[in-house]
Amino acid sequence: MSKIDKEKVKEVAYLARLELTEKEVEKFQGELSDILGYVETIQKVDTKDVEPTAQVTGLTDVWRVDKKSPSNLSRDEILANTPEKQDGYIKVKPVLE
Repeated sequence: MSKIDKEKVKEVAYLARLELTEKEVEKFQGELSDILGYVETIQKVDTKDVEPTAQVTGLTDVWRVDKKSPSNLSRDEILANTPEKQDGYIKVKPVLE
């Protein structure tokens, strides 16, 4: 079974931009080692006669075409339901700064 050392855990944490305490490093060292052990076990399974499968239920997504339709509400009625408005428009938090 693969054993991950503390330095490898710290390296992965650095790449993931995570700040870990020493206690967390020890915890994840054990957990990541266990995960790699499970992966090693799964890799031993003979799958040469198994066809690749991405979806097993046969279900497919149902999409509808977006259609625009006129609103029965006036601008004032729409703005009355918004938490913030400015100059006749709905004010939202900036997405990009």
